[in-house]
Order: sequence, then structure tokens, then C-alpha cells
Amino acid sequence: MTELSSESPPARATLVSVLAPAKINLILRILDRRPDGFHNLWSVMHTVGLEDEVSLQLVPDRSDIALRCDDGSLKPDESNLVYRAAAAVLQRVGKQVGIDISLTKHIPMGAGLGGGSSDAAATIIGLDRLLDLRWSLRQMADAGRVLGSDVSFFFYAPCAIVTGRGDQVKAMPMLGSRWVVLVNPGFGVETKWAYQQLSTTRTGVGSFGESHAWLEQQGHVSWEEVLRGAENDFERPVFQAYPALREIKQQLSAQGAEAALLSGSGATVFGVFKDEASALNAKGAFQADSRLKVFAVPVCSGPIVCRAQ
Repeated sequence: MTELSSESPPARATLVSVLAPAKINLILRILDRRPDGFHNLWSVMHTVGLEDEVSLQLVPDRSDIALRCDDGSLKPDESNLVYRAAAAVLQRVGKQVGIDISLTKHIPMGAGLGGGSSDAAATIIGLDRLLDLRWSLRQMADAGRVLGSDVSFFFYAPCAIVTGRGDQVKAMPMLGSRWVVLVNPGFGVETKWAYQQLSTTRTGVGSFGESHAWLEQQGHVSWEEVLRGAENDFERPVFQAYPALREIKQQLSAQGAEAALLSGSGATVFGVFKDEASALNAKGAFQADSRLKVFAVPVCSGPIVCRAQ
């Protein structure tokens, strides 16, 4: 089982910083609808080196949560996943303490990259260290599960198979490394809309591939083995509504990507490359279009790290 990492053995700290990585879906199958209204899914997710930063500090003379964010479009209140994550942890452990949280955003929002979920997971990891809770991965994942479908994945990063409504996670070690080019079109795709479009445009749920079932049985896999099954069920309806995203995928493939896919329900499209030079070359092909946000980053090689300051 993957272990979370820290620079020193867990000890009481008063200020910590956690880098919250984006994720990509190397495989995303949307299966049957559940009785609770959500859909079952099957996905291989991997974290990548585009990261927000969550800094948390204990404030002894207060008993509230104060959140600051450098992105003015995010409200620093109970509607923010970081705030809700902190409140959920304190409620679980029955503590009333003052916490200052600073959130620095780099991951585009509404992008299919899991930025909000990663920020929430980073908050839980940081508070586990600050409050000296020494929670297991399962305990942290349980705390994250009530906040959103993708939150649990980030405790098992860098790579995992995610099932259920997104809350059942099995770490899956990947052999080797890759670089990824993320191309965000500058607009978002609403997840609820994408699910509605998928439901109305397909006649049924496609069969579950043998290659996917095979992946579940492996102790570790290679990039080549995973990329052979790369697909995203959201592509057909989302590309139909946003043909520019299909063009981005085609351009990434033309630049030599081993695989190019929509991430999540969009709107970011990514390409997987074998090395940094190839990724940077592909990134350059998009930089003339000022509407795009383009990043060339390595995939993450380990779990989320909490650093005491």
C-alpha cells in the first residue's frame, strides 16, 4: 500500500505546506447508473506535476478557520472545498482550534484535472500532520469521501484504479516515467452537463474491456500496457459540442503523443510523451494561441508530500 511521505517522522508542527497535484484520467469508463443517482465508473488516474499549494498554520488564540486564496473567483468560505475539508477533519476529531489556510492556485478550474479535490486532500494531509492525528490512508480517504468523488484518489497517488462513484481506490504502481502536455482551452465543461449529454447521446453502456479487467489483476503495470487501453467515454459527447477540443487532441497526436485524451469530463486535453524534449516540442506547437493554457510537466513519481516549515 502506498504511504504518504514527509521530510521527517511525523511530529507536532505549527506550519505545514502541501503541494496538491493535478490528475489525468488515462482510462475513463462511465458505467451503469447507481441507485443513488450517480454513475459507477472505472478509471486509471495518475497525478502530474502541475500543483496548487496549500499552507496551513495553527493559531492558538483562535477557534475558527480562516482561508485566503490568490484566485479571487474562489470564495474563502464554506463553499470552498478546502474550507469544507478542514471543517470535516475538525468535526471528526472533535477539536476546536484556529487554523489559517493559504491556497495558491495553478491548476485551472473546471478543467477535468481534479484541482479542487486535490486541494481538499492536501488539506486533510496537512491537518493530519498539524494535529498529530497519524491517520491511516483509509481514515484520510474516508474523511475525503464525503467531500467529493475524486478526493479519495489523491491519498493513493501517484497512480490508482478508481471505481464505484470514484470513491473506491486501489493503488497501482506504474513502471517508468512520462511527460504530459496539458492543453486547457480557457473555458470549462460542467460535469453535470457532460453526464447528461453522455446519457442522452449513447444507446447503452459499452462492454467492459478484457484489457481493463487484466489491469485490475496486476501488481504493477507499464505505461505501454495502460496506454493500449486509453479511452474516455466523455469524448464523443463533449467533442460534439466543442469541436475545438477534438482538434487539440488531433494536434497532440500529430506532435507524437503516445496517447491523447480528454481528462475527466474536460475541458483539458492531454498528450503523453516519452521524454521532456518531446513534450516541450509539442507544447511549443500551441503557444501561438493566446486563448490556451498549456503546460508541459512530468508525471508524479510518488505520493503527496507534507512539509513542515
